[in-house]
Amino acid sequence: MSRTVMADIGSSPLPLLFRRRSSGEIRNLATVSSSILPAFGTVVDDGYSHLNKYVIVPYDQRYRWWQTFLVVLVLYSAWASVFELAFNKTARGPLLIVDMVVDVFFAIDIVLTFFVAYLDKSTYLLVDDHKKIALRLEKDTRFSYFWTRLLKLLGVIVFAVHSAGCFYYWLARHHKTPANTWIGTAVEDFKHRSVWLCYTYSIYWSIVTLTTVGYGDLHAVNTGEKIFNMIYMLFNIGLTAYTIGNMTNLVVHAAVRTFAMRDSLNELLRYASKNRLPEGLREQMMAHMQLKFKTAELQQEEVLQDLPKAIRSSIAQHLFRRTVEKSYLFNGVSEDLVSQLVSDMKAEYFPPKVEIILQNEIPTDFYILVSGAVDLLTYKNGTEQFLSKLGAADMAGEIGVIFNIPQPFTVRTKRLSQVVRISHHHFKQMIQPQGEDGKIIIANFMKYLQGLKEDVLQEIPFLTELLADQNQKPTEQNEEQQNRETLESQDANPEGRTGTSSLPGESTIRVIIHGHHPSEGTSSDRLGKLVYLPDSLQDLFNLAEKKFGKRGSTILMADGSKVEELNVLRENDHLFVV
Repeated sequence: MSRTVMADIGSSPLPLLFRRRSSGEIRNLATVSSSILPAFGTVVDDGYSHLNKYVIVPYDQRYRWWQTFLVVLVLYSAWASVFELAFNKTARGPLLIVDMVVDVFFAIDIVLTFFVAYLDKSTYLLVDDHKKIALRLEKDTRFSYFWTRLLKLLGVIVFAVHSAGCFYYWLARHHKTPANTWIGTAVEDFKHRSVWLCYTYSIYWSIVTLTTVGYGDLHAVNTGEKIFNMIYMLFNIGLTAYTIGNMTNLVVHAAVRTFAMRDSLNELLRYASKNRLPEGLREQMMAHMQLKFKTAELQQEEVLQDLPKAIRSSIAQHLFRRTVEKSYLFNGVSEDLVSQLVSDMKAEYFPPKVEIILQNEIPTDFYILVSGAVDLLTYKNGTEQFLSKLGAADMAGEIGVIFNIPQPFTVRTKRLSQVVRISHHHFKQMIQPQGEDGKIIIANFMKYLQGLKEDVLQEIPFLTELLADQNQKPTEQNEEQQNRETLESQDANPEGRTGTSSLPGESTIRVIIHGHHPSEGTSSDRLGKLVYLPDSLQDLFNLAEKKFGKRGSTILMADGSKVEELNVLRENDHLFVV
């Protein structure tokens, strides 16, 4: 049966059947984020040993703390520069020391930047070459877009308030009549008052004007101040519109996907409640829906659907070809077949503790692991038993597909795993016209089966018989080859025999023996085995037992007549030992 199935690798596909369920409780799904998912076809390393010496990655925790410290220094510089200009406080004394220390840190950062690798957006590989780092410095895009834009808006508003307040004070300080200014009417002799008191008045006026509150306690007095007030208020109209527009866009952008996900989850929950689905299936449905939304940007079908087929195939070749070539089943096949297989593959993510394949389900697909790990399991008497673990470049489900039998094992993910899926139907369509590649695949498959553990083989009863049969074939072929060589050598030297054996007890008559009844047997069995006729019936029975593995009691001719004596037999007679 198994040989027939393997030979008929182009047989018609079975109906599709998709079944997935959760085998355990899936906890902390929020940790399955798209930011930690590797790109398809890439191998993720835990370390960065391949980088040049003294070069660190931008994700290094030490460098992140350094960047945070520099942000504080930048904020100080932005505040101090305008402050010193407006309030005529040049850096001297302690302020001069602080400014010099800040400048030293900035200089150190310039040097350190040449020792920080950056991510090339065209290849998504880390670049550690110092010359390339000097020519192109990338921004860190690991932070949330929402919070980055929000902080940017707040920074723009704070800087606008600070700059306007300082410039407004500068106008008052340099006016020819200090008392005839906006601050001079509220604070007498303000030029000799505390800098911080004047700064507080300036920021207070700037915020009141920006927010259009307008208390009226601080107002423009001279013409220059009135002109600046008009310019500042017009500027505030644009700044307010810009801020509100961006805030609205951020909120809506963040909420759209959230609303869509919540609606989908609610629909699933209503469906599960209406049909009274068990808790395990509900968890599985929720897990896959959440993973779908969190990996939406990584699902290649949605991203690439508008591209031409040739480009999509080229992308698939780049992502998956190396993984396919590493898998045992396609080792040594032609490049054309690999290209066809890769172009037809579908990429998928599976969360932890979810079954990719269920035992005894119809074999519709088989999988190649790109990253992650899965367990091979079986169920006996309601008890789950672990068989083996599969990792990157390993295959799952191919035994059921090739033998065209229900899947013999359950395959469950151990952690977040990315796989490529090959359809049963498309696989056999591609293999059918590829005669040589089909033979290579079957040879690889048989070699893989021979290396399976004993407990795995026991789950597929006919495999033991199949492998024993495969191991017996080379022995039989060698024996037949030796018989042919002996006959050829004797035919080439006929003077050694003249109707009787040249050696005592050796017959010169060749007969063909079979291990079945004349009316039975397959086409391969009808070929029989060519042997020299022994001296007695007992020796013939012993020879047949050795060749066929079973003891016979009767010898028949092709017409069904029983053989009583060997001396009546002629050259090339067919004998059936039953």
